[in-house]
Amino acid sequence: MVGCKVYVVTRTTSSADAPHGQPAVAEREPWPALIALCIGFFMILVDTTIVSVATPAIIEDLRAEVNSVVWVTSAYLLAYAVPVLITGRLGDRFGPKRIYLIGLTVFTLASLWCGLTSTIDMLIAARVVQGLGASMMTPQTMAVITRIFPAQRRGAAMALWGATAGVATLVGPILGGVLVDGLGWEWIFFINVPVGLLGFVAAWRLVPRLETHSHRFDWLGVALSGAGMFLLVFGIQEGHQHHWSATIWAMIIAGLVVFGLFVLWQARNRQEPLVPLRLFRDRNFSLANVAITTMGFSITAMAIPVMIWAQVVRGLSPTRAALLLVPMALMTLVLARQVGRLTDRVHPRLITGTGFALLVIGLVWLTRVMTPDTSLWWTVPPMVVFGVGNACVWAPTSATATRNLPVQLAGAGSGIYNATRQVGAVIGSAAIAVLMDSRLAAEGLPSFQGEGSGRTGSLPAAVADSFSHAMATSVLITPAALVIGLIAALSFERPRHAGFASAGAASTRVSPASPQAD
Repeated sequence: MVGCKVYVVTRTTSSADAPHGQPAVAEREPWPALIALCIGFFMILVDTTIVSVATPAIIEDLRAEVNSVVWVTSAYLLAYAVPVLITGRLGDRFGPKRIYLIGLTVFTLASLWCGLTSTIDMLIAARVVQGLGASMMTPQTMAVITRIFPAQRRGAAMALWGATAGVATLVGPILGGVLVDGLGWEWIFFINVPVGLLGFVAAWRLVPRLETHSHRFDWLGVALSGAGMFLLVFGIQEGHQHHWSATIWAMIIAGLVVFGLFVLWQARNRQEPLVPLRLFRDRNFSLANVAITTMGFSITAMAIPVMIWAQVVRGLSPTRAALLLVPMALMTLVLARQVGRLTDRVHPRLITGTGFALLVIGLVWLTRVMTPDTSLWWTVPPMVVFGVGNACVWAPTSATATRNLPVQLAGAGSGIYNATRQVGAVIGSAAIAVLMDSRLAAEGLPSFQGEGSGRTGSLPAAVADSFSHAMATSVLITPAALVIGLIAALSFERPRHAGFASAGAASTRVSPASPQAD
């Protein structure tokens, strides 16, 4: 701004305080840049949660099968996950700001396309393009946090990142319900256009241009990872529909083999692999990736059967069904700041271990009240427990993963972390579609085709109990996955960054600095 001085905090740290011997640097206040980036991150997460509420409406309006509509989410997550490793490296090479803005533009235009489609196939195609845009955006948010926040302040920054996830979880389903009830499911995508424009302007003005690093791109690695993921997810998704034929099993086995070749190539590539395996020598980075994979799996998988149960069995409108998630999202949001402060000072296994345990308890409890006649107020306590657990996982896990990332590998590390999260989400989306169909068949019911949603009346009482039991048992796959996350969280080692357990206090001084044109 003209005629104003901008004051920045300069921190003087010893070489021991900086990860991997990085020198201390003077930086301008990083929070405005992070807030600008979180607008786009918010939109990506809203677009994931908002679709789960609209699933019955999309099934009915486009006359699609439940497995096809689940691909509306799976296609988005697959296109999101496959290129996220290379887009992290693109941020290192061309600058995270530039790649973020390109991704935001692609995402916003694809959202407009989603709303204008009239067939399920075109909607899935548009969601693929949306996922490509999202894959360009997400790694840049974590890479920027890693590069502009010192390790001892990164927990607070990740708290804002986690709070953004909590707000998106709250706003997405509720906004989706209001839009589906009032204007139609198309508007869950149209709403992204003004948010995308706002996010573009904010990022253009507030996010700094950071130093770039020259990289060679591992195109063979990209091809192997993409092929392996597609074969594996497609096989899991379509297995039940094709009665687990030999072709399906061949695709799944081929996917695992290709993934094995990908890892082997990364180990043998002496130039610059897509996934620098040396990052996994950091125990906490490796364990955090395991933990976040189970979170991606569980958050994606639990939402679909819960929303279908609420609308089909209980006859709730999309808006009222989405309100069931409010206690969870509010607890995540309210606790984000306090958890962020603890993240920089308390052993991560205490926070994340507690979080994963509460997630397991909350989800198992929720399945016990998913019946045709239990008062909906009984869903509040398990959702509160789930929300507390959610708040104790996102920020601490992300901060623990990125504490020791060297600057030149910030994009690669962020790409790996977000890729593993998305791999979990993709497999969760595919697995829950298979499990719901399987459980409905076990209860003697046909595959769900959208009948009985809140728009057309509740499910007939004769089959409501069986349908509820099928949806509740489908949800149980998520706490089973979260137990793996709990084991990983309890295995975190003691942090070594400055400020933890009274280590290496940093001296600070306030000095005036002139803003530089971006």
